[in-house]
Amino acid sequence: MQPRNMSMSGVVDLAAVKAAGEARQKAEQARAEAARSGGGGGGVAPTSLVIDVDEAGFERDVLQRSTEVPVVIDFWAEWCEPCKQLGPLLERLTREYNGRFVLAKVDVDANQMLMQQFGIQGIPAVFAVVAGQALPLFQGAAPEAQIRATLDQLVQVAEERFGLTGIPVDPAAGAGEGPAEAAEEPAGPYDALLEAAVRALDASDFAGAVQAYRNVLVDDPANTEAKLGLAQAELLSRVQGLDPQQVRKNAAENPSDMAAQTAAADLDLVGGHVEDAFGRLIDTVRRTAGEDRDAARVRLLELFEVIGGDDPRVTAARTALARVLF
Repeated sequence: MQPRNMSMSGVVDLAAVKAAGEARQKAEQARAEAARSGGGGGGVAPTSLVIDVDEAGFERDVLQRSTEVPVVIDFWAEWCEPCKQLGPLLERLTREYNGRFVLAKVDVDANQMLMQQFGIQGIPAVFAVVAGQALPLFQGAAPEAQIRATLDQLVQVAEERFGLTGIPVDPAAGAGEGPAEAAEEPAGPYDALLEAAVRALDASDFAGAVQAYRNVLVDDPANTEAKLGLAQAELLSRVQGLDPQQVRKNAAENPSDMAAQTAAADLDLVGGHVEDAFGRLIDTVRRTAGEDRDAARVRLLELFEVIGGDDPRVTAARTALARVLF
């Protein structure tokens, strides 16, 4: 699914953060102190681009650092399965972008206050902080192509609006820090097909992406990345070319029309209104019968796949669906 809040125009202020000017001043002082102590060398180590952050160190590690380089925040938890898929991908992309941004990982179970301040309803949730201001990026799992597009837009905004061009990275500084950085992982058996699907998504060729993901699932039905990608590509294919105003008008005028409600639910989900999409389809299951009822139920299950089964909103919707069905 396309990440929500893709537009960077939605900059929001955090109630608990200080002014960007104050953060910038403190960051300048920290840099000057590091230079005096001999720490202003040729650049940071690649491994230091990914950091764990808690409430105590948030101002120093995120707010102050955001005056030098965009800080992407990954809100995660150990029990969250989609987080375990997204986290390594974000870490890999952080190293690949080579200092254009820093990744801060926040364990929500240990940092509930930060989760509340950012207004997070479900995880994984990804934000960025630039010059002391927070920008919502996306929530839930997303294909690599959409994540790259979001990061590219973030980097562009940081450069054009705030003059932040990133920080230098010294590859030699990370030498010897662990075997995980020493060798590139071998290609998996379906990497070429998955990459083809990503390229198709980049080109808005959703039918091509659907076919590429299905090609993987023919041989490997349990492939998590392909299952998630297929659900997202099918959703994007369905909403492509729709007139949102007309779709919502049809849904409002025909509350028991399965086709009208499922189309509106697709638009709800793509727009980031997850609970609205789920609630709409649950109501449709309640109002309809026979084939229409089953079609609404199946579409709801497909949207569950897009968000991820461990998301609390999916869990709540499954419970609500069970009440309607039984």
